[in-house]
Amino acid sequence: MGVTERLDAFQRRHPAAGFPLAVIYKFVDDQGSYLAALIAYYGFLSLFPLLLLLSTVLGLVLRGHPQLQEQVLHSTLNQFPIIGNQLEDPKGLGGGGIGLVVGIVGTLYGGLGVAQATQNAMNTAWAVPRNSRPNPIKARGVSLLLLATVGLAVLGTTILSALGSSAAAFGANLGAGLTIGLTVLSVAVNAAIFILGFRIATARHLSVKVVAPGAVAAAIIWQLLQSFGASYVGHVVKNASATNGVFALVLGLIAWIYIGAVTVVLCVEINVVRAGHLYPRALLTPFTDNVNLTTGDEHAYARSAKAQRQKGFEQIDVNFDGDTDTDTQPADQRAAPDPTGDR
Repeated sequence: MGVTERLDAFQRRHPAAGFPLAVIYKFVDDQGSYLAALIAYYGFLSLFPLLLLLSTVLGLVLRGHPQLQEQVLHSTLNQFPIIGNQLEDPKGLGGGGIGLVVGIVGTLYGGLGVAQATQNAMNTAWAVPRNSRPNPIKARGVSLLLLATVGLAVLGTTILSALGSSAAAFGANLGAGLTIGLTVLSVAVNAAIFILGFRIATARHLSVKVVAPGAVAAAIIWQLLQSFGASYVGHVVKNASATNGVFALVLGLIAWIYIGAVTVVLCVEINVVRAGHLYPRALLTPFTDNVNLTTGDEHAYARSAKAQRQKGFEQIDVNFDGDTDTDTQPADQRAAPDPTGDR
């Protein structure tokens, strides 16, 4: 038995090795990098109009309270560490009536684009047949609901950030315990929002139990991205000239948003592989046809084919030539039902 065969047999026998590999293969099968790129594109497109809208609204609502306005804006910008330090001055973002109009239009266009791209990613990962996905009008209604969910996340984390900033401003000593507590609370808030968002964005009923593992993982990674974002941008723009620094800042921001989008798609794939028992996968299945498919491989490929159904009266049957290699897969995984629908 060669090295490849031994590695394949090992990962099939040990879920700790086979599960992460199956998640990566499912991500590749769904062209996850392209799904994430679409989310990142619209995310970048909507970010600056959103900040312009926020600053303009704060200028109107909190007129006469510049310190409070600056504190709220600073707390919100902390959610975007790549550009937070560059945009802390509220006067640099405000735009009066024109800023309000531009902010609303730009935010709606980019925000709806992000939500639509997210729905597409969720439905692709969960292999929702095309005829079962929302029509264009309903999809945009779901997108508005998804945007409201994201707004709750920003509001919740902004409040937590503002509490920490306010305590420090009044001379309160934020010890390590309180800092850790606020961080854990922020992760919990984000996890709850991810759970809600994962369920809303998928055109299939998903229970909290099904989406919770990926949502918690996404919340933890998102917190790490926020924590280390400032260090990252500092490394990107270090020793850059004024002109090059602008390009470095933009490229750093795009890369940061893309990493966040990839994180979300990967965490969704964690839920899909876990719920559908799409593991283990054959080690060489993405590279050659000369491979003995596992039950996980067959279920993954069958779901992908059936997801292309355009009409309810269309029937798609998937068959595989040859024997399926299921000897190394636990019996409880072979017979386990898919809680999200037919495979």
